[in-house]
Amino acid sequence: MSVIECDSLEQWREDASAAFGSLLITAPSPGNFKTHGRRISTGEVSLFDLHTPAHTVERRQRDITPSTAEFGKLSLQLEGECRVTQDGRECVLRPGDLSFYVSQRPYQLHYSDDQHSLVVHFPQSFVHLSPEDVAGVTATRITGDTGLGRVAVPLFEQLAMNFEVLSGPHAGPLLRSALDMLVSVLYSELQPERNDTASGALFRQATDYIDEHIHDPNLRPGVVAEALYVSLRHLHAQFEGHGPTVANYIRYRRLELIRRDLADPRYAEDTIQKIGTRYGLLEASHVSRAFRAEYGESPSAYRARLNK
Repeated sequence: MSVIECDSLEQWREDASAAFGSLLITAPSPGNFKTHGRRISTGEVSLFDLHTPAHTVERRQRDITPSTAEFGKLSLQLEGECRVTQDGRECVLRPGDLSFYVSQRPYQLHYSDDQHSLVVHFPQSFVHLSPEDVAGVTATRITGDTGLGRVAVPLFEQLAMNFEVLSGPHAGPLLRSALDMLVSVLYSELQPERNDTASGALFRQATDYIDEHIHDPNLRPGVVAEALYVSLRHLHAQFEGHGPTVANYIRYRRLELIRRDLADPRYAEDTIQKIGTRYGLLEASHVSRAFRAEYGESPSAYRARLNK
């Protein structure tokens, strides 16, 4: 865990841009601007427990390039208020509210007064939703008193209150579980906007089946269709509306789980072949080729980079 102490607006601009990507930060009282907080990172997930005065954070289109890494951010408001704007939507967060937004499109956060918030920063690929679905849930207020928010908000509040214990080999899996809960909440937010709820239900059943059987090297689109008692053509049609093909989704989930385990200290002694076999990829050379094609580096290079 590291301590965050910024005694000027300029220092906070530099530190925040280093952590979150290029940002424009303005404040009504720049001469008296002080930020303090804590940061903890495990694998590719970072948590920031932040106390700041009134200010506005903007990620502009000019700050984003084709090579900009795709990260998701979750803001949980603990004290004060924050107005979140992205993708043509705006919501106001009050204590106990959270919202999700992404780094590769413009957004704005406006804090009208002193505030305290928890910000979780993680690869957007951890959120297993299509790009269209992601764009449908950004800047949406999730409260702790309705729906799945009643489970998710207290979970993230507990992370904020127990910040100092988020270390060691079990911290990473705990944070991934929390982010998996976030995915469930975001997916539930999409349902009222879907015209074809049966189609959405079938897609969810298919992805659940894939996740449950991802260890099976024989997992194929035809196997999924047979298990759900639908034709292969019908299954492919449901995936067309969500982005990836069935085969690409299976491949993507396998690689994501392999990447997760490579970042997990509990599996530091596991070979790449052992981790790949755990998720249905039996040959280390196949894992390495697919991993490099997806992420731009080999599994061993990725693991070494995280363990520096």
